[in-house]
Amino acid sequence: MTTISAATSGAQTTPASPGPKTPPAPSGAQFRIALGDQRATITEVGANLREYAVGDRDVITSFGEHELAPASNGGVLIPWPNRLADGQYAFDGVEYQLPITEPDRATALHGLGSWERWTVVAHDAASVALELALVPVPGYPFAVRVRVTYTLSQSGLHIRVAATNEGAQAAPYGVGFHPWLSPGGAALDECTLRLDATSRVTTDARLLPTGTEPAAGGFDFRAPQSLRGIALDDAYVDVIRDGDGLSWLLLAAPDGRTAAVWMDATMDTWQVCTGDALSNVAVRRTGLAAEPMSCIADAFRTGDRLIRLEPGASHEVTWGIALL
Repeated sequence: MTTISAATSGAQTTPASPGPKTPPAPSGAQFRIALGDQRATITEVGANLREYAVGDRDVITSFGEHELAPASNGGVLIPWPNRLADGQYAFDGVEYQLPITEPDRATALHGLGSWERWTVVAHDAASVALELALVPVPGYPFAVRVRVTYTLSQSGLHIRVAATNEGAQAAPYGVGFHPWLSPGGAALDECTLRLDATSRVTTDARLLPTGTEPAAGGFDFRAPQSLRGIALDDAYVDVIRDGDGLSWLLLAAPDGRTAAVWMDATMDTWQVCTGDALSNVAVRRTGLAAEPMSCIADAFRTGDRLIRLEPGASHEVTWGIALL
């Protein structure tokens, strides 16, 4: 018998297969920034604020690098925040249909940017900027480019979002954000909430707006009120502003620290949620969603606070988050 080796036969050997690779993070690349004892992580997917802490104290409820954001955590909600009934709307006389992404309420929820890979356009020690060019789709055939910039300063984390219409037709637009404030290891029932707004948006069974009413009783947080036994998933308007033109939402915890979100005059709507009805039982009431927004739910249908972004025009908003 003649044995023919690969070397003598001219056959090619196959290199040994490397060991199993670490699976990519669902949230994509991680972009870390820091200043003093502050540190934050922003993700490639969704441009989400995944972590923000001061020293050993979380300011937001984070999620793992290899986890999906459990409840839109840290999300940038563009080109609309909150819900759109049946995913349907009309704009300039044309009817559009978007995919239903919240099946139990038959709505299109929180826009189109949350599961897209954003592109980093600038990154240094204390700041990172990411961009997303929304691809026109049948339900939103508008070419809008969005840039979000996260910057740490001595006063906390500042976030600026600029949207530009690069298309040839006007586009409907709204923006919001979805940080979940951390109670600092305590139960949410042990915390108090202050919210600078005088009117609450009333809703139907699908959490779609039906009107407004004065914030009163268990829905009035102009003075700090305990969250014990209070379930919220409510929008607020007619905001109150301080001498610097800022409106605040403050979650005070038993450790003496307060996780705070502010928005400047570029936005005038709050959404606040305790998470009691989240489908993921494990994250219910583990934090408080403190959502600055440019408009309330269903704005594409109602036109309430809807931004009409003309060709070539830009729109910017600014907000921030801090540990007080």
